Amino acid sequence: MIRPAMTLAAGLMALSLPACAQDYDSAPPGGDYKAVSSLVPLPDFIPGLGTLYVQPDTLPAGPFLAYDKEGGLVSTVYMIPMEDVEAQKEFDGLQAASQPVDHVDLYYNAGHPGVEKPHYHIILWHVSEDEAKKLQ
Repeated sequence: MIRPAMTLAAGLMALSLPACAQDYDSAPPGGDYKAVSSLVPLPDFIPGLGTLYVQPDTLPAGPFLAYDKEGGLVSTVYMIPMEDVEAQKEFDGLQAASQPVDHVDLYYNAGHPGVEKPHYHIILWHVSEDEAKKLQ
């Protein structure tokens, strides 16, 4: 079960390398991105992640763009349901911000508003580990 998740994380990291057509350096990202807190009962700023924006039609996978309290992009987040990982579902053409990826985190989440089913958070960090730790 962990092996498919690791393969998925590696694939998502590779997807982040091509630049997207739009620049998402600053919040709000514009276009059809919406603040997650305007869509589901979650706080504007989520400790450990930041302020999240998503295109509603991409749920549950995302990408979610995460910003620090100053409005700077810190990560691109995917929320991949466990049932899709176990079914070996393919996620082709996922978008990501064009900023370089510093490191990747992958962790299980039992569910929360907006993505109620158990899922993995796959976080492509665009900032250093030290900067990411400041999102508390």
